[in-house]
Amino acid sequence: MKCVARQLASSVVCGLMLWAGGVAAQGAVCNEADAEALQWLARMAKSRSEVAYHGVVTLQRGDDMQVVQVARSLADGYSSEHLTRLTGQGAQVVRPHHPLNCTHPGEQLLTLGDRVDAGDCGLASYYRFKVSPGERIAGRQSVKLEIQPRDMYRYGFLLELDQDTALMLRASTLGRGDKTLERFQFADLSYGEPLAPRPGMDTVHPAAHPHPDYPATGARLSVPWNVSWLPSGFTATDAADPEGPRRTFTDGLAVFSVFLEQLPRELRPGEGLARLGSSLSYTRGMHLADQPVLVTVIGEVPVNTARMVADSIRVAR
Repeated sequence: MKCVARQLASSVVCGLMLWAGGVAAQGAVCNEADAEALQWLARMAKSRSEVAYHGVVTLQRGDDMQVVQVARSLADGYSSEHLTRLTGQGAQVVRPHHPLNCTHPGEQLLTLGDRVDAGDCGLASYYRFKVSPGERIAGRQSVKLEIQPRDMYRYGFLLELDQDTALMLRASTLGRGDKTLERFQFADLSYGEPLAPRPGMDTVHPAAHPHPDYPATGARLSVPWNVSWLPSGFTATDAADPEGPRRTFTDGLAVFSVFLEQLPRELRPGEGLARLGSSLSYTRGMHLADQPVLVTVIGEVPVNTARMVADSIRVAR
């Protein structure tokens, strides 16, 4: 079986499970640094199916700091993951029996292989790379990947990978002026079969893993729609449902979703914006085939990108 799974919004789960890579280049030429960086990103994607571990990570978003116990086990062609929040109201996220041959869209885009030598630069078409030795993180020597966007429609990143396994040890999302918007980092890491889930947690959330070709559940719209503009390199993570309420897109390192909700009456003019670290929620009212709708863009993109995506929503022809 081979399937393609949807990416989730920015979170510790996303940081561990769904970091990914770009799309085919359009005439770009890969230099040696780009090729080396793409090889490291490909190794990072493959580490999902090759490395079992347990440890503690911190996630810093602005003034908010979360501490999470994480673990991944591998057995019989499946991986199982659980994340336990150790700060605030404790809760667990559990994803058992995830097929190792289930390929996420970002992982497909990351694993370029020999295509790099053939001039397929993937993410190097949309980002500039610099590879250098990193510092020790959670007792492991790292390799540092500095990733700068080539346009204004996405953020930059600083990734530090385990020199031996390519597991991501630290990831920072960088805004204008290289300001750190969000940082994920292992504070403690051990390889091998993980510890048992932490007992005593009142809330356990099973991580959903729907097949991307299955229709989305929930309210459907009365008119088909599409997103007519995307920044270069972004691609859909699943099959489009013309009347479904959601679309999700990724360039590999960034992911965002667009939601449409039909309204019983028209909203007042204006827009709403909420941010947490590198993640934003942008909302505005608009008309679609004379029907008032609420548009919401959620993801790891600058506000001007979210606004332009919302402006581009059209009735599908």
